[in-house]
Amino acid sequence: MIHLHYIDDALLVAEKPAGLLSVPGRSAENQDCVVARLQAVYPDALTVHRLDQVTSGLLLHARGKDMQVALSMQFEKRQVGKRYEAIVQGLLEGDAGEVDLPLIVDWPNRPRQMVDHERGKPALTRWRVLSRDIAAQRTRVELEPVTGRSHQLRLHMASLGHPIVGDVLYGAQAAQRVHLHARELRFTHPVTGETLAFESATPF
Repeated sequence: MIHLHYIDDALLVAEKPAGLLSVPGRSAENQDCVVARLQAVYPDALTVHRLDQVTSGLLLHARGKDMQVALSMQFEKRQVGKRYEAIVQGLLEGDAGEVDLPLIVDWPNRPRQMVDHERGKPALTRWRVLSRDIAAQRTRVELEPVTGRSHQLRLHMASLGHPIVGDVLYGAQAAQRVHLHARELRFTHPVTGETLAFESATPF
C-alpha cells in the first residue's frame, strides 16, 4: 500500500518508494506503478507529475480531470516548490551553485538524456551542500530543479563530475539504490487557494 501524506476531495500526496514506476510502462510487466495502486483505492486519482523509477519521495496526484488540469498548470508555470536531497560521489567544491545546461534525450541510448547546446531544452538546477563525508568521499546536497526536465538533477550533477551515488546510467558506481529523494513539495490548493507544504524524511 502506498503511504499518503495528505488526502482530500481534490488531491492526494503520496510517498513513492524507490524502484516503483510513477506511471505504467508499455510492457505488461511494467503495469505496477504508483498511480495504479492509488486508483485501486481512489479510482479518480490522476497523475500530475512524475518521479524517475529510481527516485523516492513526494508525488502529487489530482482527483478528477478538473483538478489535474489546475494542478498541472502550476507545474507548467513553475509555481510549485520542489526540493530534493541526494548524495553524490566526490567532494563538491564550494557550498552552493547552479547548473544551467540544456538537455535533450540521447535517442539511441534512451531513456538517457544528454547536454545539447543547440537543440536541448533549457534546464536550471540550484544546489547547496548539506554535509561532506571526507572518509567516504561523498557529499550530501539539497537540489532545487527550477525547470523540470527528465533526468535533470541526475545529469546536472554528473556534468559537475559528481554523479549521484548509485546512478550507473550517468557514470556512478553501483550501489543499493540511487541516492535521490524528493524531500519537499509546496503548491497552492486548487480549490481553497491555501499554500500546502509537505516534507518527507530522506531514507538514506
